[in-house]
Amino acid sequence: METATAIQSPFGTCIRPSNKTGSGRYHNRSIAFATVLNKQGFPSFSHPRVGLRSVSFQSQKKRSVIRASSSFDSTGPSAPIAPLQLESPIGQFLSQILISHPHLVPAAVDQQLEQLQTDRDAEKQNEEPSAASTDLVLYKRIAEVKANERKKALEEILYALLVQKFMDANISLIPSVTRSPPTWPHEDDKLELLHSPEALEMIQSHLALILGNRVGDSTSVAEISKLRVGQVYAASVMYGYFVKRVDQRFQLEKTTRILPEGLDRENDNIQLQAAGDERVPQTHPEVTSWAELPNSGPALKSSRLRNYVMSFDGESLQRYATIRSKEAVSIIEKHTEALFGRPEIVITPEGRVDSSKDEVIKISFGGLRRLVLEAVTFGSFLWDVESYVDSRYHFVAS
Repeated sequence: METATAIQSPFGTCIRPSNKTGSGRYHNRSIAFATVLNKQGFPSFSHPRVGLRSVSFQSQKKRSVIRASSSFDSTGPSAPIAPLQLESPIGQFLSQILISHPHLVPAAVDQQLEQLQTDRDAEKQNEEPSAASTDLVLYKRIAEVKANERKKALEEILYALLVQKFMDANISLIPSVTRSPPTWPHEDDKLELLHSPEALEMIQSHLALILGNRVGDSTSVAEISKLRVGQVYAASVMYGYFVKRVDQRFQLEKTTRILPEGLDRENDNIQLQAAGDERVPQTHPEVTSWAELPNSGPALKSSRLRNYVMSFDGESLQRYATIRSKEAVSIIEKHTEALFGRPEIVITPEGRVDSSKDEVIKISFGGLRRLVLEAVTFGSFLWDVESYVDSRYHFVAS
């Protein structure tokens, strides 16, 4: 299997799947943000015209059936609940349940994962035609199509679980980013409560790095390149994924009382280490060159979790900064493009990015803070649902 790590991309998030060789080196091939929106051109969940009248989930273990009846408004779709619209049969099935009975999503997901596992096992048991057979090419093509269908279904299962976690927290995902100043609901407090105190300290440092001396300014409006806002959003998703991953290990070691000594001691050189130690994963490299926003804000503060991360060796740090599955990489790409649209990237003959066609949007610093907090939480939830699904249908590289 492949994993993915961070490199430069159109949205600045550096995503690259990696194959590790026996010598310990990684051979990479880059993945750009290139996602085709749905055929109707609407990158969002929306209420279908015809509702699901009866939904059944049957588990082989419990031998029980859960039925849910629903009645959708036949007059037309209503407000989207997420930027990305699910297209596969499984994805559309889960999107209907998200709208009508979101509490049944885990049961539906377990059933679909069980079926995916059955299909995968059955395919492995099928005998491959001999090399001399004329059916070999057709056999391989059919197997490839089925594998791609399973991969798409798996991505949309992950995304549906992500959306459900936001719904459980009573937080609305931002539907889209437009030119006009946004009027998103103020849910910063709800988003912050979803993280541990130690993780929140690192997230606050991330916000300070992005907003600079405008951290406390929620009303001033700035004109900013939409591409650069998209870069920061996607990078913040990966930062949230990384923070949740290391925080999970930190909380476990704290509970079992095996944390390294000295984590509570103030490290006077923490800012220097965070800025200059090449072992530290550069999860948001574009932030320091974000010309539209001030970057002379408060210095990064020392925290227990940050000191804990600084105690990692280089190999461990690289592993924790790596996105584990291609499916998670694809979700970040598709969600970001659904939210911001596909950027028009023009490369000059000198090899530079031509920013003359960048769309400029108006956004308050409070709105930008809301975007970053949502992105970090999205990444944190992505780690959670990836782990949950992998425990039932193994797809993450070891």
